[in-house]
Amino acid sequence: MDIMIIRLILIVLFSFTLTAKAVEVQNLYEASLSVSDKTRATRAQASQQALLKVLQKLTGKADDFSHPAIQASLKRISDYMLKYEYYDLQGNTKIKVEFEPGKVEELVREAGLPLWGNRRPMVAIWMVIEDNFRREFVTQESYPQLERLIYDTAEEWGVPVVVPLMDLVDRSNVSIAEVWGNFSNEVEEASLRYEAERVITARLFQPPHANTWQLDWRYTDAEFFEPEQYVGDKQQVIIDMVNQLSSTLAQKYVIDPNRILDSHRTVISVEQLQSFADIEQAKRQLMTMSTVVDVDVIYRAKTSVKFAIEHTSSVSDLTKTIALEQSFRAYIDPRAYYQIADEDNLKYNWVGN
Repeated sequence: MDIMIIRLILIVLFSFTLTAKAVEVQNLYEASLSVSDKTRATRAQASQQALLKVLQKLTGKADDFSHPAIQASLKRISDYMLKYEYYDLQGNTKIKVEFEPGKVEELVREAGLPLWGNRRPMVAIWMVIEDNFRREFVTQESYPQLERLIYDTAEEWGVPVVVPLMDLVDRSNVSIAEVWGNFSNEVEEASLRYEAERVITARLFQPPHANTWQLDWRYTDAEFFEPEQYVGDKQQVIIDMVNQLSSTLAQKYVIDPNRILDSHRTVISVEQLQSFADIEQAKRQLMTMSTVVDVDVIYRAKTSVKFAIEHTSSVSDLTKTIALEQSFRAYIDPRAYYQIADEDNLKYNWVGN
């Protein structure tokens, strides 16, 4: 094959892998719980639990809240609350509590916990269940309780997930056998319509002569073929899977304050900025990132601009955050055989919204 063709193929493949799809997650600073009554004492207790749920979504941690600052905040819970409201859901009374973002983030910093911004990768979960010797996709129509469980558990972590619809389009693109056998290429192609950055295949079944359920799951792009495995109650193994993927995803993207010593200045080059409006929009986009303190334009030539970014994170954390922005795409050098990441020469193309 002609060497130029090979090079172009490599560039296209590399470009595809760098196109991250991030979702701006809403409602990170609120949580809902069931309550037995509407008394003041019950509301106070529920509000404390709601704050812990919000901290879980912001930090990617579920049980590391023993810090004195957090314990003190629970005793002064009203200082952190914006509002609350009661509502009925399927005959149950629930309370939704919303907290002041600035105060909660200050609490996270005081407790020395990591912080995960609101732009997060979408995860597509393709699950097949084998029940009574019959295999079927888990969907809202076939197994609504299991599908709801996936969404509810992911929501506790603030992780955006999608369970494919399995409509005519999906079923024409991927089969039960392909998900069951984790045929990565077919499943990833079928996931394009959901704009998912990460894709998971999972199979749920009862082993022979067993009363328990087994759940095998893995990312389609996992380095090793061996799946993660859970055994137990049908609902619990699904919860375990979502908890695990959410926790590991958070560890990848959170900004750890314990690694932050001083503010840093990093220069990035952005191509394809066609107008002053584009430049201003790119600057505003960079300023919304959780660890960015300031952004300045230090060079401009035609459609190329260099931004100096002052940030309180490592360069690696900064690049991970930019990678989640759909408006920025890592620059691909058409003359290079291999694309090598260089923290001293960060280049992006502006693709806008």
